[in-house]
Amino acid sequence: MRLAVIPARGGSKRILRKNIREFCGKPIIAWSIRAAFQSGCFDKVIVSTDDTEIADVARTWGAEIPFLRPAELADDYTGTAAVVRHAIEWFEDRGKKFDFVCCIYATAPFVRAQDINTGLEDLFLVDADFAFTVTSFPFPIQRAVKITSKRRIEMFYPEHYTTRSQDLEEAFHDAGQFYWGKNTAWKEGAPLFSERTVPIILPRYLVQDIDTMEDWIRAEMMFRVMINQIDEV
Repeated sequence: MRLAVIPARGGSKRILRKNIREFCGKPIIAWSIRAAFQSGCFDKVIVSTDDTEIADVARTWGAEIPFLRPAELADDYTGTAAVVRHAIEWFEDRGKKFDFVCCIYATAPFVRAQDINTGLEDLFLVDADFAFTVTSFPFPIQRAVKITSKRRIEMFYPEHYTTRSQDLEEAFHDAGQFYWGKNTAWKEGAPLFSERTVPIILPRYLVQDIDTMEDWIRAEMMFRVMINQIDEV
């Protein structure tokens, strides 16, 4: 049995009502719900929310709302793992166990069904605890700089001042789309960033973190270009 959990609390502050704000013609959460169903991976697709309006929108797009998330799991400090663990345990208390659980972010419109499938396949192929999407940094992190309190430049790694960029190790970051995990890994609080996790590597044009309105505008522009290219094929 496999479960998709889409966390979507109502208290977003930097972008108000972020989880149901319209993104390229749909509430942004609808894109995540759609990808979950298109993947064909799941016995259940649920949205974990504390907000009745978000719940109504999610139901409209086919997701189940088996519970309203308790307030203590809907503040600014509750992590994703705690929300997923709550969903797992809620079902287990009612006699239903899911062996694999995928957390899909509500504001990840670039998430693709094929990548969700790849994550599940990789869990089996390499016997991992988790699988999630990553993408490469566009510039070598070893040559990153910071601005000091005196408005001057310093390198984080001055030992690489003269190192050629092509000689530096490539670095990746979390793409912020979805996280497949075994039931036991979620419940035991196993670390996501470990040798027990397998990466699903995405091209950078499929990744855009959405935390500010500037991010949102950029993401919509990228998304429209991508959709237009697909339509022309």
